[in-house]
Amino acid sequence: MPIITLTTDFGLQDYLVAAVKGQLYSAMQNSTIVDVSHQLSSFNYPQAAYFCDSAFRHFPAQTIHIVLVNMFDDKPTQMLLSKYNNQYIACADNGLVTMISDGAPVEVVGLPLPADTQPTTLVCTQVIANAIQKIFEGQQLSSVGVPGVTFNEKLRLKYVNSPTTIEGQILYIDNFENVIVNITRADFDRERKGRDFKIVFKRDEVIDTISETYACVPHGEKVAFFNSAGYLEVAINKGNAAGLFGLQGFSDAMQKQSISLQNKWFYQTVKIFFE
Repeated sequence: MPIITLTTDFGLQDYLVAAVKGQLYSAMQNSTIVDVSHQLSSFNYPQAAYFCDSAFRHFPAQTIHIVLVNMFDDKPTQMLLSKYNNQYIACADNGLVTMISDGAPVEVVGLPLPADTQPTTLVCTQVIANAIQKIFEGQQLSSVGVPGVTFNEKLRLKYVNSPTTIEGQILYIDNFENVIVNITRADFDRERKGRDFKIVFKRDEVIDTISETYACVPHGEKVAFFNSAGYLEVAINKGNAAGLFGLQGFSDAMQKQSISLQNKWFYQTVKIFFE
């Protein structure tokens, strides 16, 4: 049975998610549609890439992932369908696909939008639905869309390092106000080189131990560990870390307005010092 995942920034207040699912079921009645999230922050590519990368790796081969985030960053002329890790990713041509795959996917085709039709959300998603129907019917990716197209590329948000530090950005704050940082266990081990360390945020809050879970510290104490997706998480056992410390998710706007938002940097980053 075909598996399709759906990730959007639509929210659940209106009809759009249901309408997209209707298009998909009309094209593939026997498919299974799995919701990853519909509450992603608008225009936040790093957050979307974190969600998708963390979820997609757990799905079987041939799963098709539809990612509808910031679809109208520019006036769209095509959607993209790509192959990555024996799965497929369908999304807008806005650079997100290269952030999810952390580089150019193995194969990418363009899905042209109708030239004589206003490119609304549901026009774009119908083009995607038509294309993935052909994939499930056994057609090759190269015959479903236009191979060799030029498409937008964006780099995944990376930490900044020096010989004695790593500075990471807050990718996401979850429902419990736990803080997820764009530093993985592999990143940490590679940069640490066996040295002692201290994790510092909001200038003067310090953690000097990597724990296994929240319960490794008393109630109300700070804790740091690597979550199930392998990313550094800063939390308070039975508490709300982001709210208590005033921490905020990283915003792409910082890169464009670095001067006016300079003071917010301390509330959107976590730094690790090696000794």
